[in-house]
Amino acid sequence: MPSPRVARLRFHYAFVVVAVIFLVLLVGAGLRGAPGVLLQPLERHFGWTRSETSLAAAIGIFLYGLMGPFAAALMQSVGIRRVVIAALLLMAASAGSSAWMTQHWHLIATWGVLSGVASGCVAVVLGATIVNRWFVTRRGLIMGMLTASTATGALIFIPLLAMLAERYGFRAVVLTVAGAALTLVPITYWLLPERPSDVGLAPYGALAQLPPVAPPAHPFRNALDTLLSAARHRDFWLLFATFFVCGATTNGLVGTHLIALCGDYGIPEVRAAGLLAAMGAFDLIGTTLSGWLTDRYDPRKLLFMYYGLRGLSLIWLPHSDFSFYSLSIFTVFYGLDWIATVPPTLRLTNEAFGDARGPMVFGWVVAGHQVGAATAAMLAGSLRSVQGNYVQAFSLAGTTGLVAALLALTIGMGRRADTLKPA
Repeated sequence: MPSPRVARLRFHYAFVVVAVIFLVLLVGAGLRGAPGVLLQPLERHFGWTRSETSLAAAIGIFLYGLMGPFAAALMQSVGIRRVVIAALLLMAASAGSSAWMTQHWHLIATWGVLSGVASGCVAVVLGATIVNRWFVTRRGLIMGMLTASTATGALIFIPLLAMLAERYGFRAVVLTVAGAALTLVPITYWLLPERPSDVGLAPYGALAQLPPVAPPAHPFRNALDTLLSAARHRDFWLLFATFFVCGATTNGLVGTHLIALCGDYGIPEVRAAGLLAAMGAFDLIGTTLSGWLTDRYDPRKLLFMYYGLRGLSLIWLPHSDFSFYSLSIFTVFYGLDWIATVPPTLRLTNEAFGDARGPMVFGWVVAGHQVGAATAAMLAGSLRSVQGNYVQAFSLAGTTGLVAALLALTIGMGRRADTLKPA
């Protein structure tokens, strides 16, 4: 029987869980988007170079991805709520303590190591775990909505953080992020149960409660064993490679360097942050729509379209005139495609590896996303320092997008061929 609190609701409690996780992912997106706002203020305040500030951002992005599979294993072992609360507290500590940094290694420790570990526990893999645990139907749509929370995070946080940085300096930015993370701790504790059965419900779309799954005895070994098993399959490496490109062309390049790129053309930080916010608004639409499409159409063809369009837009941007109209076109075109790749990639991962192992395998795929993002963040910063512009960085990223579009069509090809063989 549902608990009294749940029984009073006129809708399934899974949607309350989705709302809580949406907020958590939103704040995590704000934390991950903050380095893009902080690059120029930190350079002005401390005299650090673009390579030095990009290094901290790259480390944070890399650890953000690396933590994914281990976070998924920890969620199975000690529980989602405990992992999320611990991550929120660490996010608050890492951001808040950076207000008193004076040396470059302080930036590496706070916005590189600690923020990367913390945000990696409340990343896309958290959404995948929630979707697989609380939903049987409408998984693509719900995953699209949760993924879109990162876009909404950009929509809400980045313009605000840019305004704070411009008026009050970098300390106002980091303390705001820390406060937002702390605010979610009591909300998560009160409203996030571990499983539907804990409140007397079956997952949304299921006819009966599912039997509880015994947690793994050694979560970290389980994560590594999953990687070794998945690495023997061709589909894993195709998913890993395409998501590597996804990370390189979003968080790593545009998320970290777009504001700085606009600064090269005399566009103020707040206005440039407004471009990212507008992209967030369009991605909220695009990624949610992508989830709806993923429930109905071949995810390989969707990925082909997403990566191809993204690649073309990145190749075109540095050759535009950076006028209001050019930037508006790029914002709409690129924004609709920002992270629309997540729902079809999760569906392909579940198809290849099953619902039980899917979230953990997806965690390793997401690690590829962040390796790509870290590589692009560092490489673009280095190219900017050497060449004085971002033209080559954006052209290279756009070319990899076109390659990823072709690779996406081959995912699952071996399995589909097997199903066509006569018995």
